[in-house]
Amino acid sequence: MKENPTIAIIGLGYVGLPLAVAFAEKYSVIGFDINEKRIAELQAGKDNTLEVADEDLQKVLQASENGLKVSSHPEDLAQANVYVVTVPTPTNKHNQPVLIPLEKASETVGKVLKQGDVVIYESTVYPGVTEDICVPILEQFSGLTFNQDFFAGYSPERINPGDKEHTVTKILKVTSGSTPEAATYVDNLYASVITAGTHLAPSIKVAEAAKVIENSQRDINIAFVNELSKIFRLLEIDTQAVLEAAGTKWNFLKFTPGLVGGHCIGVDPYYLAQKAMEEGYNPEIILAGRRMNDGMGSYVAHEVVKLMIQKDCKVKGANVLVLGITFKENCPDIRNSKVIDVVNELERYNLQVTIHDPWANAEEVQLEFGKVLVNDVSDLEKNYDAIILAVAHKAFKDMNVKGLSAPNSVIFDVKAFLDSTIIDGRL
Repeated sequence: MKENPTIAIIGLGYVGLPLAVAFAEKYSVIGFDINEKRIAELQAGKDNTLEVADEDLQKVLQASENGLKVSSHPEDLAQANVYVVTVPTPTNKHNQPVLIPLEKASETVGKVLKQGDVVIYESTVYPGVTEDICVPILEQFSGLTFNQDFFAGYSPERINPGDKEHTVTKILKVTSGSTPEAATYVDNLYASVITAGTHLAPSIKVAEAAKVIENSQRDINIAFVNELSKIFRLLEIDTQAVLEAAGTKWNFLKFTPGLVGGHCIGVDPYYLAQKAMEEGYNPEIILAGRRMNDGMGSYVAHEVVKLMIQKDCKVKGANVLVLGITFKENCPDIRNSKVIDVVNELERYNLQVTIHDPWANAEEVQLEFGKVLVNDVSDLEKNYDAIILAVAHKAFKDMNVKGLSAPNSVIFDVKAFLDSTIIDGRL
């Protein structure tokens, strides 16, 4: 295990690029991605995910010592001694884990793996994936022996897209390794760039499990307040007022209702559930939370339609404006956004839906969801029969939402973000 290694980052998305830039401050880094368009964009010094400032990216790209080189050519990876895999781990339409990107990345690394190299995985997985699935692939394609010729580690990513305060170096990092020596090596490597510090887990499986329960815990807590929101709406009680009152107790956990999407909270629980079921255990609470949160999109649509009927607003053929399509606020990431569930359910009622989001990429929205996106607020009409605030982008705070609505319209606030005096309902 080399003392001053060249580090390769496999996958340059929301997780991989910020990590590559952080390591490039102290090490020579090779950033690899199979997406040639993404590589061309990065080579031009531009990050469309907006996770890395263009000046910071350009600085490490132009560095004369250490720095970052990005490539879509697998052979360039042969220069590295440490490989960090940060590819996505999604689920399929049946909510089953899809490990293909992880397996392909392991093949790519295995083909260039050398004596003494270390492979670290950051992708979210269920306990056992690194050693039971990825390592055998590394051995197969390298011809090397695990823990003799090469070593492995796992350090779960904790990137929070759109968060400019809790950036990669400011979030404490969990680390692990396949031998005590490898674990120390991996921990020291991350500690050299992570200013928030590190936590060395006793095994790779413990680190994998820690990651997958972080977001499962959040998912279950959000599911609870989503259920509370449904109950309190039936009782005609303001959920936000209840949560504010309960939140005055010192140990009350502050979660708010909403749509749960994205690449972590809406996905990770299924990884743990899958592993539990393989072992013969039915994870009741985890899956109940998932069912609750996965159903919130259609619930919001139904509540809006009910409000429209109560106000004698026409429903069939009505024009509805949905504000926001990204999975969270102030971020261009549309992966697994549950706003599309709201849109699809409204369209089943034959409503005409317009989607406006100043952050999202129109081409990506068309490709991912088959929907037209309006980026510019000046292109919106001013007579919508219903308006739904789905994502709490800062840009929507100053928007004249009421001015876009028709007389007798419905304004529904999913995020409790708008002025309460202009809305007809909220979660």
